[in-house]
Amino acid sequence: MVLRINDTIPNLTVPTDHGEINLHDWVGDSWAIIFSHPKDFTPVCTTEFGAVAQLGDEWAKRNTKVLGVSVDGVEDHKKWKVDIEAVGGSRPDFAIVADAGLEMAKAFDMLPAEYVLPDGRTPADSATVRSVFIIGPDKQVKLMMTYPMTVGRNFAEILRALDGLQMSAKGVATPADWAVGEDVIVPPAVTTEDAENKFGAVKTVLPYLRYVNAPN
Repeated sequence: MVLRINDTIPNLTVPTDHGEINLHDWVGDSWAIIFSHPKDFTPVCTTEFGAVAQLGDEWAKRNTKVLGVSVDGVEDHKKWKVDIEAVGGSRPDFAIVADAGLEMAKAFDMLPAEYVLPDGRTPADSATVRSVFIIGPDKQVKLMMTYPMTVGRNFAEILRALDGLQMSAKGVATPADWAVGEDVIVPPAVTTEDAENKFGAVKTVLPYLRYVNAPN
């Protein structure tokens, strides 16, 4: 199975260090971010999970839950979180899926082109690539990002993308490098008259490029 934007995520029940969770029930009425990493106790992953933990208040402000995914077990996750907090300076309160059988990695297409699951595996074996899925309250995929094992993700950009998605849910689009508080774009399918009625004054740059103040 290959997930695409607007697909509904698989409704799996998975083990985590917070206990067993059902993905649809876990998302509930919230937004959600699911992100995978190659293996516990590895350097890039530790810095990434530290970055996610540091943004805990920001996720909460946006009614967003976060969930990590790893092929390692629950006890490893619990031990690793001690290192994550020591490096990142924030407690990682979010759950991490113990995906030893690769059920979730396969269902979400998180694996590289070739993978194996040997005894004594290293991070290069059966390693999920660095995938990110932003999920809406409707349980559908809104955004996907995929990085190789060697490149750490920029969670400030993931936060910005989440802001853009939540803004676009109000019937607008966001331009390149958009940040909260900046003007947004009127979609081509919306007439200028309708945009003025809904959003207020419209600034027309090109016939197909029109800006309005970001709606509240």
